[in-house]
Amino acid sequence: MNTVLLLIILIPILEIYLFIKIGSQIGAFTTISLIFFTAIIGVFYARYEGLNTLRSGVSQLYKNQMPLFELMSGAALAVAALLLILPGFATDLLGFLIIFPFTRKIIFNLFAKNTKSEVHIKDDLIEGEYVDKDNENDKKL
Repeated sequence: MNTVLLLIILIPILEIYLFIKIGSQIGAFTTISLIFFTAIIGVFYARYEGLNTLRSGVSQLYKNQMPLFELMSGAALAVAALLLILPGFATDLLGFLIIFPFTRKIIFNLFAKNTKSEVHIKDDLIEGEYVDKDNENDKKL
């Protein structure tokens, strides 16, 4: 079975189970209020972290460095904001784990260990000479 299809089926089942368990402990109104509260707080914090990531990416560009971590963080923050907007406790937990910089680095390191890249960057230098033809044409006039 396709992994995405399996996730589409299992995540709502998990969320419904958690709604029933938590709602029976703290009450329906409190459960609904908690879902809205986590969504609002999460989106505001995702916005804050997104602006920090953008600021860090721009400073990397000024240093003539590729902001790879910042690009990955920006994409991860967009996914985290989406997870926080979706109602549910499991998606909120995963969204908050992605939003916080410390846990985001741990998650990135876990994925980096699982995916081994075969890309090797070589610093090849090509030397050559050139002639500026525009200056030669200026001399003829």
